[in-house]
Amino acid sequence: MVERAPARRSSGYLVNLIGPGYDAAERLGLLPALSVHDLGLFTTVLVRADGRPKFTVPAAVAEAALGKRALSVFRGDLESTLYEAVGNHAEIRFGTTVASIDQDTDHVRVAFSDGTTQHADLLVGADGVHSATRTAVLGSGFRVDLPYLVAAFPLTHPVPDVPESSATTFIGPGRTAAIVNLSPQRSSAFFTYRCPDPAAELSRGPVQALTAAFGDLGGGVPDAIRHLEKDPAGAYFDAVSQVAMPRWSTGRVVLLGDAAWCVTLFAGHGAALALAGADQLGAALQRHDNDIPAALSEWETGLRPEATKRQALARRGMLQYAPPSRFHVWMSDLTIRAITLPGIRGLVRHSIEHASR
Repeated sequence: MVERAPARRSSGYLVNLIGPGYDAAERLGLLPALSVHDLGLFTTVLVRADGRPKFTVPAAVAEAALGKRALSVFRGDLESTLYEAVGNHAEIRFGTTVASIDQDTDHVRVAFSDGTTQHADLLVGADGVHSATRTAVLGSGFRVDLPYLVAAFPLTHPVPDVPESSATTFIGPGRTAAIVNLSPQRSSAFFTYRCPDPAAELSRGPVQALTAAFGDLGGGVPDAIRHLEKDPAGAYFDAVSQVAMPRWSTGRVVLLGDAAWCVTLFAGHGAALALAGADQLGAALQRHDNDIPAALSEWETGLRPEATKRQALARRGMLQYAPPSRFHVWMSDLTIRAITLPGIRGLVRHSIEHASR
């Protein structure tokens, strides 16, 4: 395994392991270790621009939506759990990238940036939405850039204007700001907004961009941005993109996770699908022994419908995270208020369970 970063990156935002992601964690024996880091369910308060609350969404609503087979963890805790599971079984090289890829019918030859080479039966490119592996073997043109930006980063200490063990969320035309305040080292911030020129916005950096887009808000937002000023490099700050490919492999090179099917943060299933994809790929390779083409074909046939569905849900979810007008904000508030009614929660649960099948 080679990783471009010089060392492990154990920070990150909150991710939900539900559906296929939870199933994969269970099959891989990761649930005991991940459960230690489970953040559980918490109350969410929808707020106005100045931070005053509009209404509260009880934790029971999230329980009704996610069900019992769900874990909420920070990305860093998921990374640590996975690293501890494989660290003694796999060679991991940090500060290393793939320089070139050559393959024939029997092997793939990979040259690395440190001057070494490796011959293997299969190369798995799990290098994200901006995958260099994808570009090297399949060319460009598969990334679909959308007019949104997203920023997410951990908070080392809770912000004062967010009640303990809860989250506050502001949703306005074209933007959302959410602050999760659980405890020291267990708090985070999430921002997303519509932007006509994401590339130009990225060049400004996260502090300047978020200050311009959210500087008028109250509540915990100013404190979160001040926190970001101390460590801007610790933020995930990127344009929102999806990856749409006719196939996820060619010969003995296969793409995995965001490199193959990025669904965006709007889908809420990125980490879950990546974990499920890896688990199912390993299972397919085991079943087919040395027949890699058959294993890759079976794996993609089984997983692609789920990835396609999540991408479609993410495109619809953009209206939720970046509503185009105040009317859409009002309609969203109305929907969320309805979901908080006890009689509606069961319907939401059944609907989500049906969508997860």
